[in-house]
Amino acid sequence: MRHTVTTAATVLLLALATAGCGGGDDDAKTNDKPPTSAAPSPSSSEALAAQYLAESQQIPFTSHRPTVDELLDYPPKWCAALADGHSVEWMFSSGGGSLYPIGNDWGTVEADANKLLLVGVKVYCPKHLAAVTAELKAAGKY
Repeated sequence: MRHTVTTAATVLLLALATAGCGGGDDDAKTNDKPPTSAAPSPSSSEALAAQYLAESQQIPFTSHRPTVDELLDYPPKWCAALADGHSVEWMFSSGGGSLYPIGNDWGTVEADANKLLLVGVKVYCPKHLAAVTAELKAAGKY
């Protein structure tokens, strides 16, 4: 059964994310210790997913809206490729990473694919955001 993102689901996910999160910047300032685990906890994974899904709501798709699972499949792969030193051009090329956001019955135009990538990187691997933004700007795509 395919589940599509709906406004109600987004509101619910966003509510879960904000309920499970602390005070934001204040927490970061008072917690000087780095995380003890490289993998996010389930609750932080849910918060990241909720933030990513909420921020991606304004991005149009060419026909049908992708499922939640389809949308959530991309950011970890994008972050892994960026961590390996790959460019956006490589990630989105069919001869490279083949990580352009498209499905069997949905797709994105390039400008919207870039927006979705920026949202995913901002939420899931913000340490790569400056490099991605710089690459897109240099190519005239941001």
